[in-house]
This record gives sequence, C-alpha cells and structure tokens, in this order.
Amino acid sequence: MRGHVIHAALGLAGLAVLLLLWWAGVQLFGETDGLSARFSPQATLASLVELLAHGEVYGHIAVSLKRILVGLLLALLIGVPLGLLVGSYRHLEAATTPAFQFLRMISPLSWMPVVVMLMGVGDQPIYFLLAFAALWPILLNTAAGVRQLDPRWLQLSRSLSATRWETLCKVIVPGVIGHVLTGVRLAIGILWIVLVPCEMLGVSAGLGYFILDTRDRLAYSELMAMVLLIGVLGFLLDALARALHRRWVHA
Repeated sequence: MRGHVIHAALGLAGLAVLLLLWWAGVQLFGETDGLSARFSPQATLASLVELLAHGEVYGHIAVSLKRILVGLLLALLIGVPLGLLVGSYRHLEAATTPAFQFLRMISPLSWMPVVVMLMGVGDQPIYFLLAFAALWPILLNTAAGVRQLDPRWLQLSRSLSATRWETLCKVIVPGVIGHVLTGVRLAIGILWIVLVPCEMLGVSAGLGYFILDTRDRLAYSELMAMVLLIGVLGFLLDALARALHRRWVHA
C-alpha cells in the first residue's frame, strides 16, 4: 500500500514539474510576442473548462474515438490472423519478414496524398491510414507470441489428437493473448499520434479538425486546451490498455 502511495506521489510530482516547465517556457519565449497570456497554463485551463462546459467538444471526441476504434479493429482483423500464420510457419516468416519490415518503416502519414487521391476525403482514408499504422505492432507481437509458445503445449495437444482448430482455440490463441494486448497498447499510442494529422484531411469533425478550427479563429488558448485534452485522452486510453494487459497476464 505504501509503495502505491509513493508511486502516485512521484507521478504527481512529475506532472507538477511539467506544469512548471510549461509556465517557465511561456514566460521565457512568449513575452516578446505578447503570447504568454494566451498560451499560459491559466488561460489554457480556463479555455478547457469553458469548452467542456459548452459541450461542443464532446462530439469531436466521440468522432475521434470512433475512428480510433474502427482503425484498431481493422488492424486486429488483419494483424492477428497474419501474425498467427507467420509465427506458425518458418518459411512463411522468412518470406514475409523483409516485406513487413520495409512497409513498417514507411510513415503512415507519407501515404496521405496517395490515399486521398484514391479514396477522396472523408472517413475512408482515415480508417486506412489508422489501420496501416496499427497493423505492424499487432502483427509482429502476435507472431512473436506464437514463436514463444511452450512446445510442450503443442505436443500435448497432438498427443490428445486435437484438431488444428481445437489447437488454435485452446492452446495458441490463449497463449498469445498477452502478446496481442501488448501490440494493442503499442498500436493505440501510434494511432493517437497519427489521428490528429489524419483528421486534417478535409473532414468536418474530430480533434484534429477542431485544432485547425481554433488556429483559423486565432483562438490560441482553445488550441492549447485541445492539445492538453488530446494528451489527457491519450493517457487514459493507454491506462485502459495497460489495465487490460495486467488483468489478462495475472488472470
């Protein structure tokens, strides 16, 4: 219990230091342009409270979370079966690893012009880019989980004359869930970073769109409030992924 209290206190102290650095940076670099009053922690928090009170921002949050969910589900539907196949067959792994590593190192944002030309503007290109970004950590972690399965489990399954489907459902999938959840946590972090620039692709809702809107209206304190809100939401999503991972690993 005491260790948890100390851990929480240290975390709050780190946040306090971050807040102090924010205030000091605004005071140091914002005074010359007269921007310190609009980018300061006080103005940002006041704008955040006002945005949350008016309620408009909740619609943008819902749209962004929906896009994250759809992109993550698409990545899971593609990445988990591929990861199971790649991890199960050495020759397939050797054949696909160079291609997967090559594609993984291409920034999803570099595909934006191509995707917009092919799919137009709207949600479809955003779903594609998010799924592409989330695919690789899920696929590679799933494949790593299959390779790290205890061979004795598979031998026991064969000795009990289990079918391939039974082995998959009863041995392989439960054995790799922890790795899949690790991939999901990594994917959520990537998705949250990629989401904001993706939502600047001519859509009319979402956190990225709202940031552009605040910039165009010269509402700098609201812009900083949105940056802060994006950080808080991303932190909460990561905390949820960590909680799911801990619950499964210790179940």
